[in-house]
Amino acid sequence: MTFRMALILATFPLLSGCIARAAMDVVTAPVKVASKTADVLTTSQSEADEKRGRAMRQREERLGKLERQRSKLSRGCQDGSERDCRELALVEDAIRAEYDRPY
Repeated sequence: MTFRMALILATFPLLSGCIARAAMDVVTAPVKVASKTADVLTTSQSEADEKRGRAMRQREERLGKLERQRSKLSRGCQDGSERDCRELALVEDAIRAEYDRPY
């Protein structure tokens, strides 16, 4: 029995660091989880800037496409195509709607 007691007492200093480390992990775990959650739920300024820049580029692409369609349909309408004139009115409405839409 004394041998077992001596063995336990001899290994206690070795295990105390391990126990302290485990206790520290348990104590800091809620803080780590909370900070990770906050990082996931919030948007940094650079992320917001990237998102706004992407939206602006996409809007410019849509407007460019509509402008090209308007130019093509305008030539057709001037040449007397009723179909092109009807489509031109629709494209011009789409352009106005795109300008009215927020980024």
